Amino acid sequence: MTVASFELQDVSTKRRSTEASVHSVARSGHSFSKSKADVTRSADQTDGEASRPNVATTSTITPRTRKQKIIAHVQFSTLCWTMFLIGWNDGTIGPLLPRIREVYRVGAALVSLTFVFACVGFVSGALLNMYLIGKMSFGQDAQANSFVATLRHSETKMGILHAVYGIDAFASPLVATQFAQLPRWSFHFLTSLGIAISNTATLLLVFKLKGQDDCLRDAGEVILEKGSEGEMTAFKQIMTTKAVHLLAFFILIYVGVEVTIGGWIVTFIIEVREGGPSSGYIASGFFGGLALGRVILLWVNKKIGERRVLFLYAVLSIVLEITVWFVPSLIQNAVAVSVVGVLLGPMYPIAINQTSRTLPRRILTGSIGWIAGFGQAGSALLPFITGAIASSRGLKSLQPLLVSMMAFLMVLWALVPNDRRLG
Repeated sequence: MTVASFELQDVSTKRRSTEASVHSVARSGHSFSKSKADVTRSADQTDGEASRPNVATTSTITPRTRKQKIIAHVQFSTLCWTMFLIGWNDGTIGPLLPRIREVYRVGAALVSLTFVFACVGFVSGALLNMYLIGKMSFGQDAQANSFVATLRHSETKMGILHAVYGIDAFASPLVATQFAQLPRWSFHFLTSLGIAISNTATLLLVFKLKGQDDCLRDAGEVILEKGSEGEMTAFKQIMTTKAVHLLAFFILIYVGVEVTIGGWIVTFIIEVREGGPSSGYIASGFFGGLALGRVILLWVNKKIGERRVLFLYAVLSIVLEITVWFVPSLIQNAVAVSVVGVLLGPMYPIAINQTSRTLPRRILTGSIGWIAGFGQAGSALLPFITGAIASSRGLKSLQPLLVSMMAFLMVLWALVPNDRRLG
């Protein structure tokens, strides 16, 4: 073979090698581009996770079937019915208090025990809830909050859930005011019994005493990751987490303020402002504002930021409560109380949302159960304190107590950790 032949063969070989290299680089460039896109998508997913801390990794989210969507809607509607019952219960007492005092001839301090006897049940239920919540989803107040906090779009659903509470707390005084003027006024509680029985039956039918994870799985929801700690270890961690107790006391004071206004404002209007039997409708105005605020102020919460906007709501509520304190006008007091309801309304859902952003996932469910359950004790504690003070100083002391408690709410909220997950 000649030298020229070797040179031609060498050139041909190099040409083929060069072409192969070009194709390889092209493929590598395509692969590199694809890898870069994957990295971008992965980063986007990570950012998405950071903005929605109550949802597990994106890779575990799968599209839900039609059946799962129906189950999810039924479960959420059932929990809303639970909040309907709780709202009915909280809105009932206010318009009936003057009649109870009249019939049984008791003072403000003694009738306040109506609120206190609920306290033992709330606190013991909150402690028991941390153990039972993983074993059965029965759907009472604390468990309803815990359940909804783990759902997709939990912030919006939390607002709707508590708006339902406000709607029924608005409807209940309308009915209770009518019963309060009848000889058989106590028949109002038969209505409450009927709602409670239907609520229990619905909860049993829908959740069937299953564990929360089983119920979430049936609805195609993402199951929050949990640690390997035992129940007692999780209980200890919840009880030793400072943020849990700050949020629990915030909810306790908030619920206390809410129920104190709804429970005592009617008696205040009748005795201090000399209102008539129809004063019970003012409680409806307050709870109606509560429901309205939890819906119409959602966009404000997102625009300003939930943490900052709560301070704004608290300051405005204090200003309006001061006008109720010093302005002796029945109409002005009624309007101011309704607007206070609008401003107080978003606070509870905001606090629960803050809980889901702040606490570790492994103790989130139990923590929300404790916070919501312990916080409900406020519905007994502050109304009782109000009655005890009113028995010696009169119901004029109601407004100073409410103003001081609202100011204390701001202090507690300032102490609650900001948007960062602890642990």
